[in-house]
Amino acid sequence: MVGMSKPAAIEHYSFTRNCMSATLHSGIPLIDLSKPDSKHLIVKACEEFGFFKVINHGVPLEFITDLESQAVKFFSLPLSEKEKAGPPAPSGYCNKRIGANGDVGWVEYLLFTTNSCSSSQRFTSVFGDSSEKFRSALNDYISAVRKMACEILELMADGLMIQTRTVFSKLLMDEQSDSVFRLNHYPPCPELQALKDRNMIGFGEHTDPQIISVLRSNNTSGLQISLRDGNWISVPPDQNSFFINVGDSLQVMTNRRFQSVKHRVLANSLKSRVSMIYFGGPPLSEKIAPLPSLMKGETSLYKEFTWFEYKRSAHNSKLADNRLEHFEKIAAS
Repeated sequence: MVGMSKPAAIEHYSFTRNCMSATLHSGIPLIDLSKPDSKHLIVKACEEFGFFKVINHGVPLEFITDLESQAVKFFSLPLSEKEKAGPPAPSGYCNKRIGANGDVGWVEYLLFTTNSCSSSQRFTSVFGDSSEKFRSALNDYISAVRKMACEILELMADGLMIQTRTVFSKLLMDEQSDSVFRLNHYPPCPELQALKDRNMIGFGEHTDPQIISVLRSNNTSGLQISLRDGNWISVPPDQNSFFINVGDSLQVMTNRRFQSVKHRVLANSLKSRVSMIYFGGPPLSEKIAPLPSLMKGETSLYKEFTWFEYKRSAHNSKLADNRLEHFEKIAAS
């Protein structure tokens, strides 16, 4: 039997076979932030999934729609215009290439640092007179989402019965917080229709290295998370809600009580997907280690490290690598 070769335009990308487990939509934890029991549900979701969906989040709808409108406007430009925004250094535009170690995906994106609104000034040459609208939409959205992320982190601390409820959130609110923000665009890929039994990877499987990630996308499917048993499940799109990922740093701070979630994005054959992700990170000099208040006589599973050390290690790794492996304590034989 002769197999169908991949179209030349996509032959260099990664693929995964369709499988039943990747079509399941049930079981994603839903947290209503307005409910008094949300702190306990958040802890349970972080322990079992490392991932959950939030509603009644308090982020104004106009902030969401304004920034998405600006993102769609940018990604609709010719490639030559978008490339004027320059490669991420640390803010900028990138197409197909993910990181510095050869990972690629069916994606283009804008990356920003969040501790200075000056990062968006690089895009004046692209947006022209409308660049101020872009900066305003970006700053409004990031401020509102950071506030929500801090609220969620404080509910986590309450649910874990940590006396200092700002133990996580203060790291995001610090003026030196090394948080970043990404606008992703996954263009439609009509060639996929010829590959009936395969899906193309838009963004390969990975965990997020920061403390917490806050994701929102338009009404297009593609996001998948890996369950503890290794099966992948698809996350139904919801353009008015947010999805929360436990990051590697939070896994360490909870001594693996919470586990960072492995996730990926599949390309869509017909529809464009736009996602907006806030990655809440600590200051570069912050020491990351299990919190003593959560240990209760347990042995620490990780060596202490600074966020700078972990960020550098993550930058030098492949996307799918277990980046925490280098910082785990080896049990004595």
